[in-house]
Amino acid sequence: MKPGPFIMNIVVEKQPKCVATLRVEIPSDKVNGQRDQIVRGYANKARIQGFRPGKAPRALVEKRFQKEITEELTGALVNEAYDEALKQESLKVLDFGIPENLVTNPDGSMSFESKLTLAPDFSLPDYKNLTVKVPPLALPEEELDAQLQALRERFADFSDIEGRAAAAGDFAVIDYSSTVEGKPTEEFLGKSAGYLSSREGFWVRLDEKAFLPGFALQLEGMNVGDSKEITLTLPDDFPVNDLQNKEITFQVTLKELKEAQLPELDDELAEKLAPGQTMDGIKSIIRENLEGERRRKIDDSKVNQIVSHFNEQVDFELPEALINQETQSQANAMISRGMQSGMSKEEVTSQQAEIMASAGNQAVANLRTNFILQEIARAENITVSDNELVNHLAQIAAQRKVAPKKFIRDLQREGRLSNIRSSMVIGKTIDFLVEHATVEETADATIDE
Repeated sequence: MKPGPFIMNIVVEKQPKCVATLRVEIPSDKVNGQRDQIVRGYANKARIQGFRPGKAPRALVEKRFQKEITEELTGALVNEAYDEALKQESLKVLDFGIPENLVTNPDGSMSFESKLTLAPDFSLPDYKNLTVKVPPLALPEEELDAQLQALRERFADFSDIEGRAAAAGDFAVIDYSSTVEGKPTEEFLGKSAGYLSSREGFWVRLDEKAFLPGFALQLEGMNVGDSKEITLTLPDDFPVNDLQNKEITFQVTLKELKEAQLPELDDELAEKLAPGQTMDGIKSIIRENLEGERRRKIDDSKVNQIVSHFNEQVDFELPEALINQETQSQANAMISRGMQSGMSKEEVTSQQAEIMASAGNQAVANLRTNFILQEIARAENITVSDNELVNHLAQIAAQRKVAPKKFIRDLQREGRLSNIRSSMVIGKTIDFLVEHATVEETADATIDE
């Protein structure tokens, strides 16, 4: 049907993965009317030599400001077309893209296309009165005991063991190298293998949890100077994909054998930790910290269970561009954490494929959760007022010891206020969900890490 005067012809063709093509035809009457309005504005304000303001001939004004008038006309018509498409199609658009194939036809009409990125379309699952299971809030005494034992080990003295073989609980100082399928591990992988390749003077406690599962136990019975081959089968979830379910053989030489002399949990040890403090005081501080950490983990566990419920109940496509952006963000964060924990650049490079795969999975989970939480916020009318936003930013500015007004102005100039408000809305939505959940305490429940 031919569009009537001043009526835009708008067609939206939806495609998979939250993409749509917008096609717009703007009739000549609409284009000319908008152009006249813009030209009048320039004519009223233009300062052209030889003419008083507002008195220059229209043709001269149009010639002098042709580029500016055309840009303003195009921008105004494109934005109006976007607004009309939102109303007509009830779209939730994340990005309108850049107008393409913009053409002004001989009859004065205008047409263009644009690739839209749409928010996912899905139905909300049940989100109130969800049941979450958490362990009791009370701190188990064994957790306090484990922290105190770690404290003793931190201040341990070490002495050489002579006259006997290595036994459980000892500390072995070893040199080792490794092979996979008869080749040095790095040669097998074709890239850096990091700590798996080789080490000299490496300390390992003879404990099942040390180094790799099953490694330390095979050191038992060795004497200083002994060499031995230790073969392990790496698990199917090993971080390096190319080594999953592979046998790795270590050539190990025991260089030294040591035992730890642990200090008593007394005031003398407390004095080393904090001058003037008693061991009872140290225990109270440790207990308080552990209890706070336990509360945080239990709160996080509630959120994780709610989010897991959503991801099990709802599946929908996500915009490819957002997945790529979030994947890179997650990968950067993983690499940063790895470097901070001591990984070398070579180790990071060798695990790049694994990092990107893990980051991709996390990106999809994060984005899906975000969209669900935003939809719940809309359904429950959960918002963040301007006052709440300003107060939140003022607190951050105070923590960073910067002037609040300048801090907020800088964020506004960088276009970050909208994202911060959105994050605050999601935080309030999570609080709402936890508040409306049914929490069951059970000794069988574990705290999600």
